[in-house]
Amino acid sequence: MAAGETQLYAKVSNKLKVRGPSLLLEPLLGMGFPVHTALKALAATGRKTAEEASDWLRCHRNDPSLDDPIPQEYALFLCPTGSLLEQLQEFWRESKRQCTKNRAHEIFPHITLCDFFTCEDHKVECLYEALKRAGDRVRGSFPLVVPLALHSSISYLGFFVSDSPADVIREFATTFAMEVAVLADCTVKPCAKQLHLTLAHKFYPHHQRTLEQLARAIQPGHSCQWTAVLYSRDMRFVHYQTLRALFQYKPQNEDELTLSPGDYIFVDPTQQEETSKGWVIGTSQRTGCRGFLPENYTEQANESDTWVKHRTYTFSLAMDLASRKDGEASSRRNGEPHPPQTPRDVSSIQALQATIARKSVLVVRHGERVDQIFGKSWLQQCSTPDGKYYRPDLNFPCSLPRRSSGIKDFENDPPLSSCGIFQSRIAGEALLDSGIRITSVFTSPALRCVQTAKHILEELKLEKTIKIRVEPGIFEWTKWESGKTTPTLMTLDELQEAGFNVSMDYRFLLWVCASAKKIKRKGNGSW
Repeated sequence: MAAGETQLYAKVSNKLKVRGPSLLLEPLLGMGFPVHTALKALAATGRKTAEEASDWLRCHRNDPSLDDPIPQEYALFLCPTGSLLEQLQEFWRESKRQCTKNRAHEIFPHITLCDFFTCEDHKVECLYEALKRAGDRVRGSFPLVVPLALHSSISYLGFFVSDSPADVIREFATTFAMEVAVLADCTVKPCAKQLHLTLAHKFYPHHQRTLEQLARAIQPGHSCQWTAVLYSRDMRFVHYQTLRALFQYKPQNEDELTLSPGDYIFVDPTQQEETSKGWVIGTSQRTGCRGFLPENYTEQANESDTWVKHRTYTFSLAMDLASRKDGEASSRRNGEPHPPQTPRDVSSIQALQATIARKSVLVVRHGERVDQIFGKSWLQQCSTPDGKYYRPDLNFPCSLPRRSSGIKDFENDPPLSSCGIFQSRIAGEALLDSGIRITSVFTSPALRCVQTAKHILEELKLEKTIKIRVEPGIFEWTKWESGKTTPTLMTLDELQEAGFNVSMDYRFLLWVCASAKKIKRKGNGSW
């Protein structure tokens, strides 16, 4: 390590004292990454894990701006959860469907607490400490219910926060700004305007009545845990258009950009004079590289889709599990326990605990399967005479996983089509946007179902933390499949070899009856 880098690392360590930078920074330094790029990667990924930061660095190995001292921009929002959030998201969907997209759809429901501000990469953890200190200061006085009054004009529709609750929220924002100034030497401007939650902005005037009718269906008095959330964004692309890649694209020329499904591309509408019709020039968020790309391979994305969530603070005794985990991890890093919160009254505590204790089962159908599109003879269309797979159509999957008995077993256990994979990812993206927390996943052993579960978990960013539990009892082969015998399905070992994160320890809860005979699991992991 260079002398200058060692000196900077020591300075960061002294600044954060017992916050334990070794938990995240030292593994990256051990991989050979310089201090300044390691800190940049941690800031760009929300300082969650060293693995995420190292993945970011590997993707950005050809990023021409990797060594540039460009910090992230940060902002603090007050975000609703629970029933109120669900109602607001339904309003977002319906207002977009009935009245087309307006500026409010670019960002999730929130109350702005401060303007965006910059913070040097090695001081980001100080922002987390400032958030905790500010939250602890006002937690006891934070309102159980934030009163929201509907306001409508020819170009704006939203809820205003008034009375004493607004004063408490402003106190929280002001305290956060003061703490940040002391801990991170950053200037933060708390929101000086009327506190508001925007529902629609810059819409067509003839849509005002429809939007008002949709807004009146929202009941803002419903139970809601308000959460302060710290987000960051890349300050270079604030006024750019954001696109999301739908399909993979391999460059045909050196000046073209590689695309993978889900990639976000920043495009400056004022710099498109050089491009041909149907092409745009943009910068990939995933790699930091710039180049030309086919516009019809992308779709419009929201401004906030590329923002990074850093830390949250929930103003209630019964914190949601995700926030509690963040808080406990932060407390362990700081070497101090999280201070107990002051209960307000028994009835409100019991109501909050009852809300959190409720569990739900979400049932999801698999995506489009190949034989639904290409018929029962689909396997013959994509098989060579020597039994190998090839892709005759773009809606066929790129490849098939290996099976010990060969390709013939796919005939009664077909995979997802390319559209089916896309449908699964969209479902996962919708679940992510809804804020639903997934704790367990059970799936039929049919390949299409395991694939659907995998792609949903990938969009939820849970593919490495939640194992898929394969349950034969939910495979309805007697109704949907032809033939009188059970289809040959992939074993757990084959699924794992194919890259599916299936649980090898799960013991089946259900029994399947077929022709009055029970199907039991064999010792070798097959069905």
